[in-house]
Amino acid sequence: MNAETIHRLHFAFTVTFHYLFPQLTMGLGLLIVALKTVALRTNDETWDRAARFWGRIFALNFAMGVVTGIPMEFQFGTNWARFSRLSGGVIGQPLAMEGVFSFFLESAFLGLFLYGGKRISRRLHWFSAVMVWLGSWISGFFIIVTDAWMQHPVAYTRFPDGHFEVLSFWGLLLNPWALLQYMHNMTGAVVTAAFVMSAVGAFYLLEGRNQTYGRIFLKVGVIAGILSSIAIIFPTGDLVGKFVARNQPAAIAAMEGLFKTEVGAPVVLIGQPNEQTGQIDNPIAVNDVLSFLIYGTTKAQVTGLDRFPRDQWPDNLPLLYYAYHIMAGLGTWFVLLMAVSALLLWRGRLHTSPWALWALLVSFPLPYIANTAGWMTAELGRQPWLIYGLMRTSEGYSSMVSAGNGLFTLLGFMGLYTVLGLLFTVLVYREIAHGPEPEPQGKLRAAAD
Repeated sequence: MNAETIHRLHFAFTVTFHYLFPQLTMGLGLLIVALKTVALRTNDETWDRAARFWGRIFALNFAMGVVTGIPMEFQFGTNWARFSRLSGGVIGQPLAMEGVFSFFLESAFLGLFLYGGKRISRRLHWFSAVMVWLGSWISGFFIIVTDAWMQHPVAYTRFPDGHFEVLSFWGLLLNPWALLQYMHNMTGAVVTAAFVMSAVGAFYLLEGRNQTYGRIFLKVGVIAGILSSIAIIFPTGDLVGKFVARNQPAAIAAMEGLFKTEVGAPVVLIGQPNEQTGQIDNPIAVNDVLSFLIYGTTKAQVTGLDRFPRDQWPDNLPLLYYAYHIMAGLGTWFVLLMAVSALLLWRGRLHTSPWALWALLVSFPLPYIANTAGWMTAELGRQPWLIYGLMRTSEGYSSMVSAGNGLFTLLGFMGLYTVLGLLFTVLVYREIAHGPEPEPQGKLRAAAD
């Protein structure tokens, strides 16, 4: 493999591993606020303990997100130096603001939430939860603004030496791609948190312990899950898809495996893209649906890959195609599972339906897979551009860093992140095994002696 491929794999690995953690913290932030709001209104200590329990899970994820996120900042200089030198005048501002909101707003109020305890009023404790949630969502917004500018460059000027500079900071922040992508991404984060919370609730009920908390976690998780699972398909996913079709038509054609321009284009449910023959092998398709989804009519023409030069096709078309279909397929499963769970919850039968509890428990990894597949779809769809239409990926990597050096550090990161991942898993499992209830005072005194 050449140096460019190694650098791409390096960044893909680190960003994929890193995003396992922020997606849960951003979703949990909102659900913790919901738990604290109920606790504040009802003065119920059980709901307050539930919020504090998830605050500890949040903190573990936040710490891992920081540890795995910092190396990505350095990779801009070590692996993608030319890209950073030319585009730093644009992407540097939102990345710096992300750091400010993440480290100063989110972390400060997280400390207050975790360690304030009985030292602060109940309202101030609730306020700290709100600020943690806002900090995580504002932090996520600036990251998405950075990525959205690479997908859909706006509000910039380019100098003769190739440098990019911002013309309007508000134009950069209000990039329509950023706003749509932000809504879709945050909804996906809530889906992850809802499934994780529901899974822990199901685990407690199946184990026959922490029954009260299990019921709370199921109630909040399933309600948040059905709302977010629907919203991630419509309206957010629908709006993002239509915007991509207008601004990156080659990407949408590759995602759908549409090799030829068609009137009344079909949606392929199952099939394998064949670049050599320019068709989908063994397809199961629904005619006219793609035209309707993009343009609102079954008679619309959808541009296929045949209208674009081959060097402007996404350079890993099969991976893009499968990532998109995995994301879409799992999104359908999320709606079905949460709809059934919500119906059982409404009828008061969810807590006594082991099959539904097992389905929720074993499904908790699926939102992580779907969110990863969604980001792969977005980033692979932009290829072969690093900045869409302006800079190719082959022009942005650090050509002075050899493939051997890149591979060496990639293997090092893989080993280190494996250790971190195992440590994180052990810590979270211990927290879940302990449960939301505090240690009895007698046990604490015995441990102290």
